Amino acid sequence: MTEVIADQTPPILHGPSDKEKKYDRQLRLWAASGQQALEDAHILLLNSGSGTVGVETLKNLVLPGIGKFTIADDAIVKEADLGVNFFLDEDSLGKSRSESCMKLLQELNPDVQGDWFPRNKDDTLDALFHNSQKFTLILYTLPIETKTLAFVRKYTDENKTPLISIHSAGFYSYFRLHLPGTFPIVDAHPDPTATTDLRLLTPWAELSEFATDLTKDLENQSAHDHGHVPYIALLLYYLSKWKEAHGALPSTYKDKRAFRDTVTAGMRTDIPEGGEENFEEAVAAVLKAISLPSLSSSVREVFDYKPTEAEAASSFWIIADAIKQFYKKHNALPLPGSVPDMKAQSTVYVRLQNIYKAKARQDVAEVLETVQDNPSGKGIEIAEVETFCKNAAFIKLIHGTSSSPPSLQEIANKEFESDENVELTMAPLSLLPIYLSLNATSHVLSATSSDVIATISKVIPDAKSNPRLLKAAEEVARAKGGELHNVSSLTGGMTRRQIDELMRILHYDVAWTLKNYDQRPQPRTYIAEHRDSG
Repeated sequence: MTEVIADQTPPILHGPSDKEKKYDRQLRLWAASGQQALEDAHILLLNSGSGTVGVETLKNLVLPGIGKFTIADDAIVKEADLGVNFFLDEDSLGKSRSESCMKLLQELNPDVQGDWFPRNKDDTLDALFHNSQKFTLILYTLPIETKTLAFVRKYTDENKTPLISIHSAGFYSYFRLHLPGTFPIVDAHPDPTATTDLRLLTPWAELSEFATDLTKDLENQSAHDHGHVPYIALLLYYLSKWKEAHGALPSTYKDKRAFRDTVTAGMRTDIPEGGEENFEEAVAAVLKAISLPSLSSSVREVFDYKPTEAEAASSFWIIADAIKQFYKKHNALPLPGSVPDMKAQSTVYVRLQNIYKAKARQDVAEVLETVQDNPSGKGIEIAEVETFCKNAAFIKLIHGTSSSPPSLQEIANKEFESDENVELTMAPLSLLPIYLSLNATSHVLSATSSDVIATISKVIPDAKSNPRLLKAAEEVARAKGGELHNVSSLTGGMTRRQIDELMRILHYDVAWTLKNYDQRPQPRTYIAEHRDSG
């Protein structure tokens, strides 16, 4: 009798899709969920003045795949526009500037939808803002009519829509964020070292059994076994010995140093270099791992926040409340479930990973049960709860516009006082004069340097005696509202980075902060000292 063995057909391996190939770099940066946040967004640009910086900002959003954009601009393309706006050509002359820019922007990425306004002479902004489409974010370029700006600010405040103003003239430019209300976020891409939560002082049964099993007769184990006990099991073993000897676990810094010496003493010295790497890992982890988890100030702020009736119905606050109840019951947040790399046998390490993952799933199930007990939480998916639980230690609130921001006079006094110590502090000069000069022409293109100084003098009485203010006013007046394409392009790129971050704030479950971006030394500017965003 012949035994016939049928070959198993291996599974078909699918390569990356066209979309994954197209957005490969950014998918690596903020994952598929972050990309989805961009694709769900609808950006409105209210374009005025030369209009270049607004279109350049949109360009930097169209390329990574923003979902949709609308350009509102009632200007007709003239010869002067062709010299400063890359997204206009000779065929655009005499046509709607919004339509022409929209068509050329769409050529950069056919996946992005584009729209333009006004389509008819009788169309008004009121009609644009009261259609069924809600805008995720609104940009406007300066100069802009005061009446139009008031209308837009009212809309954004009522709908909690972020608003970004951009002004570029000559060699100067700035952008400013107005963030109405309070926005909750979950940082889904924290530093990996910050997510480690081993719970060594409060181990659950499965983890304790794992450590006991691996450290039986530890002193008499073979060199190979002794050198491959994962450091988590080693620390749990020595913690139990410490508690037997001292009646309590190490809590003070002095205790932890003594405990670290105890672990060090357990290392075998007759093993070749690298043979006891697991003990070295255990010694290095003592001060960080032997501590009870605590709530950060940002998490406490979320727990203490009283959401409005409308906010309370959102999935964020429903899950946040469930996690708050979990914390009150267990005095700990849900376990993230991740285990750092360590020296161990593969089978042992996989077993350890499964123990932590199982506990994390158990915590998620408990939180999910609380969520679904809420009448508004029935439709919340488990994936959303899992993401929230995994990053529960990083939830926070981004606060918007302050109800009582400092006055420009107060800011000016502080900035110019700091300028007197520039040589001692080796800090850059304040950029406040540039902002004040640009702000003075926010609604007037033809302002002279005298007009600019006169406007600034309403805020800073001695403006005429400040040489830096005079120079900035002269440069802004000389530009007459004209834009330099390179300056506007650079400003559009910087504004886009702010918007990237903002999109993920608005989609809290995939919120992400640009790594090391906010930590870089920043020049003292009006934006840094008096920005509207939290």
